[in-house]
Amino acid sequence: MVQWALVVHGLCTATVVVSFLCGQWPIFEGTFIERLHFFLTFGAYDYFLRFVGKIFGSRAKNCVLGVERYCCERPNPTLQIVYLAIIGVTYVIIAKSSFKYIPGYYVGEYHKYLSVVAVVVGLVLFVLTSFSDPGTVTAENASRYISAYPYDDLIFVERECSTCKITSRPARAKHCKICDRCVARFDHHCGWMNNCIGEKNTRYFVAFLFWHFLICLYGAVVLGLILAGQLQERKIIYILTVYYGVENSFSALFPHVVQYFLASYNAQILLSVFLGIISLLLAGFFGYHAHLCLTNMTTNETFKWQDYISWKRKVNEAKTSGTALKESLNIMNGTTPVPQSKWRTFCKKSPLQKEEPIVVNNVYNKGVFCNIYEILVPLSQRRSFFHSKDA
Repeated sequence: MVQWALVVHGLCTATVVVSFLCGQWPIFEGTFIERLHFFLTFGAYDYFLRFVGKIFGSRAKNCVLGVERYCCERPNPTLQIVYLAIIGVTYVIIAKSSFKYIPGYYVGEYHKYLSVVAVVVGLVLFVLTSFSDPGTVTAENASRYISAYPYDDLIFVERECSTCKITSRPARAKHCKICDRCVARFDHHCGWMNNCIGEKNTRYFVAFLFWHFLICLYGAVVLGLILAGQLQERKIIYILTVYYGVENSFSALFPHVVQYFLASYNAQILLSVFLGIISLLLAGFFGYHAHLCLTNMTTNETFKWQDYISWKRKVNEAKTSGTALKESLNIMNGTTPVPQSKWRTFCKKSPLQKEEPIVVNNVYNKGVFCNIYEILVPLSQRRSFFHSKDA
């Protein structure tokens, strides 16, 4: 009974984590995962606010809203503390529950020290991403950034930022309401880092995602090797086949081995499942941001292009609808001759189907190698940036 309870607990945890982080993905549209994501991100909090207001009054509700504004609309270290707690607690649990099996049949002694190095490198990348300048745009360096990132007159046009007192905000820059500053090549504001991700620290952020993906994958694999080593050292397969008469096949042995693991190594099972799920999610995030880096695009720009494509599509639909209406009126008025061949008329493409192709013309995409070099060595850290003329 305890073993099945652990299995159910693991499945529920995996479902909640995937729903919370990936429930808005198109692949989950219309599914239980999407509905659970909405409940976790909006519905549960809304019900909680109603409950607090009804039971404790409007003053308590306003207090909760004040906490929300502090956590979501102001720079604060809440998620940074959560990250450090997750890393610290997970490592301590792994050390206490699994280091006693190292060295083992498949795992060498050096993994104890390699794990420390892996965590320290991850913390270094976390500090670099959190506390480095993302590329703050000021009135003094705005003209240089304009030279580095010219306007494309599609999604970026010359615009003023009255908050930062910048007459012409450079292309690809955006004013972050949380940090209260304009950031060059703005990607997004990351609550986990309590910092914006921009021109100067995108390299650290992508490295952070990749390294933590490797850490989680490494932890899951080592825990799996520890379990496999215990099977060998304790001769579980031999005991099951010789003393209990279980058939020496995967299908016959699998349920007995799983039951043994859940009874004797439930901590290792849960940790390996947890690390495996997190590694998959981090792989998805890293893949997305790696694609953005290779194409010299940002998260902010993907949303801008989506808005532009949606607006362009509506314009095209309006044009084609007007053309179709005009042709219909001309035929009714007799100003346009009706085609003699009914077959041609039947096969003729409707004007409503004649849509102009919408092309994403990213002028900042300079090729894979140049794009990678721009991430590793930002434009504002090159000599040419400081030699540009000030406005």
